Amino acid sequence: MHFLSTILENYIAEHSEEEPELLKELTRETHLKVVRPRMITGHFQGRVLSMLSKIISPERILEIGTYTGYSAICLAEGLQKDGTLHTIEINEELSEMQKSYFDRSGYGPQIKQHIGDALDIIPQLDEVFDLIFIDAHKVSYGAFFEAALEKTKSGSIILSDNVLWSGKVVEPLEKSDMATEALMKYNLKLKNDPRVETVLLPIRDGLTLSRVL
Repeated sequence: MHFLSTILENYIAEHSEEEPELLKELTRETHLKVVRPRMITGHFQGRVLSMLSKIISPERILEIGTYTGYSAICLAEGLQKDGTLHTIEINEELSEMQKSYFDRSGYGPQIKQHIGDALDIIPQLDEVFDLIFIDAHKVSYGAFFEAALEKTKSGSIILSDNVLWSGKVVEPLEKSDMATEALMKYNLKLKNDPRVETVLLPIRDGLTLSRVL
């Protein structure tokens, strides 16, 4: 499902902050070398993540789902001078590409890469995060949220990507579609969770912003 026409999407991108050249290059390489390149964050949403991070000015960021590193670089743009971003990716094959672009971005020393299952790694992180971005296995969103919430404080922000899932969340549910079912439950969970206040933004494939109370 396309939420906006291609003409409007292009207009929005053209009237937003320019996409950095390094991220354009990362997008091209992702499309050439990586399976399912549409998973990359992309220009407009990347600028949204960058702006939110700059507004929050986090000292500690946690990203669940690195992919090729586009969103991590965007989020790192708002880090405090001595801040750190921890990013977790289950696919070890992507780690070299990630590191190459992290180093070239200038944020390499501030970005800590973790390879493995986020649900195993998050409890081991001795950090309290100001900003968390969830963009990984959709069926596990609820579990990711609970694990991440344990590492927050009042005022921390949790962002959840792909929560509209190409519009499938408002279509008849197919019995075998576990991802859509999980996201529908997740969206209700955040709406009704008294530990956070939440707004769902119709940005790209849906981006939920939750503030920890």
